[in-house]
Amino acid sequence: MAKKVSKKTVKKAASKIVKKSVSKAAKKTVDKKVKVVTSKIPISKPLQNASMIAIKDCMGVKENEQVTIITDENKRNIGFALWEAAKKLNAEAILVEIKPRSTNGEEPPPAVAQIMAASDVVLCPTTKSLTHTNARREACAKGARIATLPGITEEMMVRCLNADYNRIAELTMKLKSIFDPAKIIRVTSKKGTDITLPKEGRLAKPDTGIVTKKGEMSNLPAGEAFLAPLEGMSNGVIVIDGAMAGIGLVKKEIKVIVKDGYAVEFIGGEEAKALEKLIEPHGLHGRNIAEFGIGTNYKAKLTGKILEDEKVMGTIHIAFGDNKSMGGVVSVPSHLDGLIKNPTVEVDGVVIMKDGKFTI
Repeated sequence: MAKKVSKKTVKKAASKIVKKSVSKAAKKTVDKKVKVVTSKIPISKPLQNASMIAIKDCMGVKENEQVTIITDENKRNIGFALWEAAKKLNAEAILVEIKPRSTNGEEPPPAVAQIMAASDVVLCPTTKSLTHTNARREACAKGARIATLPGITEEMMVRCLNADYNRIAELTMKLKSIFDPAKIIRVTSKKGTDITLPKEGRLAKPDTGIVTKKGEMSNLPAGEAFLAPLEGMSNGVIVIDGAMAGIGLVKKEIKVIVKDGYAVEFIGGEEAKALEKLIEPHGLHGRNIAEFGIGTNYKAKLTGKILEDEKVMGTIHIAFGDNKSMGGVVSVPSHLDGLIKNPTVEVDGVVIMKDGKFTI
């Protein structure tokens, strides 16, 4: 005979069922919300492939290495793609997002600098460059392999990361071998550039895109040989007719008068005024002739993004500001590259490029 169940017991059981149902429904709702919040950032197949090239081929990431990706909200999709690629190689991958910096060379937060220094590999797809920062230099000094990707776009990354980096490295290293023993470099152009850049004793840096040894660093995309001219000794005229960091593609040439190693006058239209305005807050050091570089990436093209522009074959660039990262002595939170198209380059009187064409 069945046991009689009281109305109170039935009501209690029913209440439990309702609560359980509500709880399940609520859980589904919460789960749905969590999935929305934590849903993956869409990554195109070409970007996935380019990110794997960067992580595996360029950086040589190995299993269990600590790989830190530092990005900001403007480059979040690329940061996420690199992070995913590192995880696929079973690295200890960390993704850090910082506020976009206001200038190239502005330091990241101290906590991020500590993470960089504790990492085996660091990649920085950010709006502004972290190349010329103490955080980057100190991390390299402690053995981190670092690639900076300031201003990188998905289109740029997909196109330029699919270049033959062995071919790029061969030309870049050849230029380094020419620059290292040289005493003076002269650059001229049909637009009016005529500047001499003494560099005796300064070694060139090869930006090959192959960063597999402790303490090495590169841009990605890569492809340039560059050096720091001797401070206080460059003289002449620079006519920037390609692109200017912080400004983009140049519509009206920017003429810069250089005396005893510093930019003393900016002549032109609104772009010349804009360049002087970018440099002015950094005082005399911001006017320092910091870098001479020559592009070696046959896939790069002029886009207005200096990260790629300075790699374009057939161009050279001269930068103002910080040069400590390339063997100089000027440390300032500003590094601005100006691009010159179709230059003629002489090294100790020997022409190695004529009107933008290599003669070596």
